[in-house]
Amino acid sequence: MAPEAQSLADLKTAVAGQAPKAEPKRDKQGRSYATGKRKNAVARVWVKPGKGKITVNDRELENYFVRPVLRMMINQPFSVTNRMNEFDVICTVSGGGLSGQAGAVRHGISRALTFYEPALRPALKAHGFLTRDPRVVERKKYGRKKARRSFQFSKR
Repeated sequence: MAPEAQSLADLKTAVAGQAPKAEPKRDKQGRSYATGKRKNAVARVWVKPGKGKITVNDRELENYFVRPVLRMMINQPFSVTNRMNEFDVICTVSGGGLSGQAGAVRHGISRALTFYEPALRPALKAHGFLTRDPRVVERKKYGRKKARRSFQFSKR
């Protein structure tokens, strides 16, 4: 039988000693894979060491996401972790619009970075990049024009 902990400090040290160290998850080519989601968009992301080249659906990042705001959003996980131009990213994204796809790619890159280098997890989690944004489009209801919009009332 295990010895009983006398105080809260003893319990904390006992639990801290048992916590397993996070291992990097990489395939045979040295890549880490993760799936990112946002609204109806799903992004499959592979991260590997490189020169900072990002490919989305076999196209360059600048050609796929033309708006600078979306490109900046995708590069946020690298700027937060000070890993700019250290990783190549290959991703395929489908569903949703461009804004949702950019959010899905950012979510996927963040998760893949934590699988490649588990020490980056606290920085990414603090900025909220590992949390899947649960907001989705509200469904249309019966008897309404849209989800909440009613038909225009007319007295006559």
